[in-house]
Amino acid sequence: MMPDKDLGLLRSITRRDFLNGAAMTAGTAAWLLSMEEPVQAAQQDASGYYPPALTGMRGSPDGSFEVAHALRDGTFWKTAGTPVDTHETYDLIVVGGGISGLAAAYFYRARTSPSARILILDNHDDFGGHAKRNEMAAGGRVLLANGGTLAIESPYSYSKEARGLMADLGIDPAALEAKCTDRSVYRGLGTATFFDKETFGQDRLVTGQASGETLAGFLAKTPLSEAARSDIARLQTGKIDYLPGLSQAEKKDRLSRMSYRDFLLHLVKADPQVVRFYQTRPHDLFGVGIDAVSALDCWAMHYPGFEGMNLDRVPTPRVDFTPGGDLVQDPEPYYFHFPDGNASIARMLVRSLIPAVAPGNTVEDVVTAKFDYSRLDRSDSPVRIRLNSTVVRSRNIGDPLSAKEVEVAYAREKQVYTVRGKAAIMACWNMVIPSLCPELPDQQKRALRYGAKVPLVYTVVAARNWTAFRKLGIHGVSSPRMYHTGVHLDQPVSIGAYRCPQSAGEPILLRMTRTPCKPGLPERDQHRAGRVELLTTPFATFESKIRDQLARILEPGGFDPARDITGITVNRWPHGYAYEYNALFDPDWPEGQRPCDLARKRFGLIAIANSDAAAAAYTDQAIDQGYRAVRELAQ
Repeated sequence: MMPDKDLGLLRSITRRDFLNGAAMTAGTAAWLLSMEEPVQAAQQDASGYYPPALTGMRGSPDGSFEVAHALRDGTFWKTAGTPVDTHETYDLIVVGGGISGLAAAYFYRARTSPSARILILDNHDDFGGHAKRNEMAAGGRVLLANGGTLAIESPYSYSKEARGLMADLGIDPAALEAKCTDRSVYRGLGTATFFDKETFGQDRLVTGQASGETLAGFLAKTPLSEAARSDIARLQTGKIDYLPGLSQAEKKDRLSRMSYRDFLLHLVKADPQVVRFYQTRPHDLFGVGIDAVSALDCWAMHYPGFEGMNLDRVPTPRVDFTPGGDLVQDPEPYYFHFPDGNASIARMLVRSLIPAVAPGNTVEDVVTAKFDYSRLDRSDSPVRIRLNSTVVRSRNIGDPLSAKEVEVAYAREKQVYTVRGKAAIMACWNMVIPSLCPELPDQQKRALRYGAKVPLVYTVVAARNWTAFRKLGIHGVSSPRMYHTGVHLDQPVSIGAYRCPQSAGEPILLRMTRTPCKPGLPERDQHRAGRVELLTTPFATFESKIRDQLARILEPGGFDPARDITGITVNRWPHGYAYEYNALFDPDWPEGQRPCDLARKRFGLIAIANSDAAAAAYTDQAIDQGYRAVRELAQ
C-alpha cells in the first residue's frame, strides 16, 4: 500500500460528518452548495438540519442502532426510566420511515381521509430507509447519488397497487429512462477487470470483457494460468451437457441443490483459479459469492457453463402478496435510476403526505427541490414524521382481539416517550419486531427472526474529474477480489434542473460496492459475520482501502488519489436488504408456511409491512407490503 501522504489521507476533504444546507440557483442548471456554517444540532427542527448533505459514515450511522441493540440485549429498560406521555393520539402510527412505511401512510390516507392523523417514527436521522440520498459538493456544485436502493426495477411484474402509486406520483419509468438517461456521455467507453497481486500474483488492469468476441484477447492479457484461461474459454464458448442423461426437470433440480462453485469444481472440473475469478460476481445481487448461490440461480443470471444443457427459460412466476390485487404485465422493462436512486420516490411520498415540506409537484422538480426538515413534525400537519426516534415498544391496549388502541413507546435524546393510536404498522425490520412486541406468539417471533438481512456498503467518492477513465477507455472496472468489488462512473441521468457531468474534465461521483461475507458458511451466517465486520470497521479503514484501491486500479490513467479525491461518503448498511430464500440452505416450505408468511400476520391492531414481509428486496415489494398491512387493518 502507498504511504498515507501519497494516498491523500492527510489532506482535508469532505469526509467527516457535518450538517449543511444546499440551495438551487433559480433558472440555472448548476446546483450550487449553500455556504452556511455547519450546524451541530441533532434535532430535525433545528436551523440548517439537512441530513442528505452529511458525509463520512452514512447509511446506518452511529446513533441509529445503539438503542435497538440495548433492547435486543435486554439492557435498555434497566436504565431507560419512566416513559413520558406525550398525550398525542393518532389514527395510525407507522414504525419505520422507509418506502414501505411511507407507502403505508399514503395508502391509509387514501383509504380513510386526507385529514387522517398519522405519525411516522424512524430511528435514522433521515427518512427513506434504504432509499438514502447523498448530496456531495464537487467543483462548486452539488452532485447526487443513491446511498442505498439504486433503481426502480424488479424481477416481477408490478402489482396494480405498486404501479398505481407510481402513476399517482407521476413516475413513468420507461418514459423517464428514455428521456433522462444520456447514453452519449460514456459513448465509446467500455469495461475492464482488475486483477490484484494478492490473489493473482500481480496488479493488472485488463480492458474488455470475459465473454463474447473479445474473449480470446481478454484472456491473453490476464495474469491467469494457462489452465484457467482454457477453462474460462470452455465455459464461455463450449456447449457441453454436464448432466447427461437427465431430464430438464431433473437437471434443474440438481442445479438448484448445488452451488455454482461446486458446479465449476465438480462438474466442469475447472481450475481453482477460475473459482477465484468468479467468486464475488453475485455479490451485488445476493451479498454472497458463488459458494452460497445455487447453480440454477447462476444459470438464470446467464453465468457461463450452461449453454449445452438444453434448459428452457420460463418467466419466474410472481407471488401475489396483495390479497385481491391484480398483476399488471409490464409491456417493457420497468426500470429507471433517479440521480439519487429511489430516494426520489421517498421524497415524492413525503411531499405528497406533507406538502409544506418542499415546493413543486412534479417528478422532475423533486430531484432538486429543497426540503425543509423543520416542516416534517408540525402539530398543524395531519401527517408527521419524527426522526431520530427509535421505537422500543408497541402494544395493544388490552386484549389484542378486542383492543381499541395501541401504545407505542420510542426513545429520543435519552428520554422515552409514548403516543397512542387507533392502529400501528410495523414497517421496520422483521428481526427487531419480537423485541418491540414481546406479546406476539412464539411461532411468529421465530418466523420474524428467521431472515438475516444482507449487509452491504455503497461508497460514493467525489472526484475532481474523470479523465483517467476517459484515457483508459472505460466507464467501470470489476475488481473481483479487492475490498470493493468494483468502481464505476455514476449513471448519466439528467432530469429537471439537474444535469449529470458531461465532459471528462468535470467533477463526478464514483460508485463502489462492498458486500462483506464469510465464504464457506451458510448464507445467513455469512450475513451475520458481515454485519459484525461492518459494525466494527471505522471510517478510517474504509478511507484507506478506498484510496489504495483507486490508486492501484486507475494509476495507468493518471489518477492521483491525493489530488483527485475531493470527498468520500460510505453508506454502511449492517442490516441491508431483505433476505431472499436460498434453496441451498432453506427448506421448501408448504404454501403459506414460509417464515415471511407467518411473520407478517396481523396481531390485534398491529400490522406488519416492509420488504422482509415479502422476503424480496425490491421497492415494489415494499410498496405491496405497505398496501397489504393497511388492507388488513381495514378488515
